[in-house]
Amino acid sequence: MSKTSQKIVPHLWFDNEAKEAAEFYISLFPNSKITNEINLHDTPSGDAGIVAFELWGQEFMSISAGPYFKFNPSLSFAVNVNPNDVPNAKEFIHDLWNKLSEGGEVLMPLQKYPFNELYGWIQDKYGLSWQISLANRIGERRPPIMNSLLFVGDKCGKAEEAMNYYLSVFKDSEKGHFARYEAGMEPDKEGTIMYSDFRLEDQWFIGMDSAHEHHFNFNEAVSFIVNCDTQEEIDYYWDKLSAVPEAEQCGWLKDQFGISWQIVPSNMNEIMSSCTPEQLDRVNKVVLKMKKLDIAEIERAYEGN
Repeated sequence: MSKTSQKIVPHLWFDNEAKEAAEFYISLFPNSKITNEINLHDTPSGDAGIVAFELWGQEFMSISAGPYFKFNPSLSFAVNVNPNDVPNAKEFIHDLWNKLSEGGEVLMPLQKYPFNELYGWIQDKYGLSWQISLANRIGERRPPIMNSLLFVGDKCGKAEEAMNYYLSVFKDSEKGHFARYEAGMEPDKEGTIMYSDFRLEDQWFIGMDSAHEHHFNFNEAVSFIVNCDTQEEIDYYWDKLSAVPEAEQCGWLKDQFGISWQIVPSNMNEIMSSCTPEQLDRVNKVVLKMKKLDIAEIERAYEGN
């Protein structure tokens, strides 16, 4: 069976709008499409629809699984529009901003800032947050969409620790740009992270601390799937990342910083797509009983053994 091509895949949890949201998002970005749809029955959330899609060539997964988790700005997506790649880049940014604005909420107006010629932060009609900017460093390659982690509240001041930990866990990784808060930038503490970016496998992440008062923190609404080719790999990431035993369920875990991950076989999506209804029911029932996923047991369920 074929396997997903992306090692780390952002996963979005919706109440019941996963398909509608995916169709909206792919209308906004070039090189975007829905790649797969699966309907699961009798999950803890009832029936759940899974939608796989690509935005600007990057893979995403989403699920409609009930009103349990709400998006917030602690986990957002940074859209980095490079004038070398996008003709009329500023026009593209304004058009994207206008479309995301409909039914949404502006967190930082789209305008010129000391750190960027054109930048804005917006929450769309589904509650998902986007930071949109004109690429600052045109010669340096960054993907057009990056995962942004904002460390606030009891997590504020941990952005650097988290970055270094993730760089140690994911072997194919690198540190990118780095800027610290200076004295006089209160309430942000001198030396904490104003901005950093880093690559884990095929995904770029942004890490920032903010000591301002925020009424949100990391939750399961946005998680990150790690696709694993072997049981040994699943065991490795599970052991390295899981820090909250009560959060362990169906391949999901929560790390020491509050970020949620899903550690799954890299052909899981294809297994479920190729299932007959009877096979899908067997695989689903087996997975629902698991905390850490067992590839051999999933394959036995798929084969009916």
